[in-house]
Amino acid sequence: MEKEEFLEKLKVELKISKNSDHTLRNYYNANRDFLEFTNKKPEQISEEDLKKFIVTRFDKSSSSSVIVFLSAIKYAFSNILKKDITFNLKRPKKEKRIPSVLTREEVKKLLNSILNKKSKLMISLLYACGLRVSELVNLKVSHFDFDNKLGNIRQGKGKKDRIFNIPDYLFKQLFKTAQEQKELKQEYLFAGINGHLSTRNIQKIVQKAAKKAGIQKEVHPHTLRHSFATHLLENKIDIRYIQTLLGHADLSTTQIYTHVSTEEIKKIKSPIDLI
Repeated sequence: MEKEEFLEKLKVELKISKNSDHTLRNYYNANRDFLEFTNKKPEQISEEDLKKFIVTRFDKSSSSSVIVFLSAIKYAFSNILKKDITFNLKRPKKEKRIPSVLTREEVKKLLNSILNKKSKLMISLLYACGLRVSELVNLKVSHFDFDNKLGNIRQGKGKKDRIFNIPDYLFKQLFKTAQEQKELKQEYLFAGINGHLSTRNIQKIVQKAAKKAGIQKEVHPHTLRHSFATHLLENKIDIRYIQTLLGHADLSTTQIYTHVSTEEIKKIKSPIDLI
């Protein structure tokens, strides 16, 4: 089998399994790069080829990158050639990194640095509802129930639906935007050239705003989701509710935020201060 045929078959398998565009792109690229590196037909590729590629390409990469890559190779070779060349490879332990979080003051500075109304609404919504950037760009006008002040995330990460409360602060602007999109016969709440905006577009807005606001931390759209969860925790919201709002299947995923609340840590007195 030639490389091109293998990659086309991989596309078909991923689409049949209803994988997201993000997964499809990542798995396709991982296998393409690996096949080009080996310069062999897929049937001739061995475990040793895989080890060489990992040592060459992932020498300074995170464990997560290696884990994702191995998942992509396992998926492709298991489904197309019915063999798993990753079987004997020990997966690296995933690093437990504390996510970067903005303080409330930094969030305020970030939002105030955005002058464009549409851009400010989008970034405000990321923080206000803890949305993933992919969920934001896929929001449709039909996903909103303004009578009950609710929004719906359709087929988020893990193909799960969930609801979110429409914040009072953003209600009027969201309602107005939805009505304008309806009149323009636009399906998406935030329309772009190809239907909805790209996630890259949102990333640029956030990074530009962070720089303008003078925030020294590395800020991405997902930083606002981390900040949303952490600030709810600081407000004494039950972690199980936060889990539901974030759409986490496992509570252990949400519990990372119990370790990042700087404000809560600052309240803890050392035993020496109590002597």
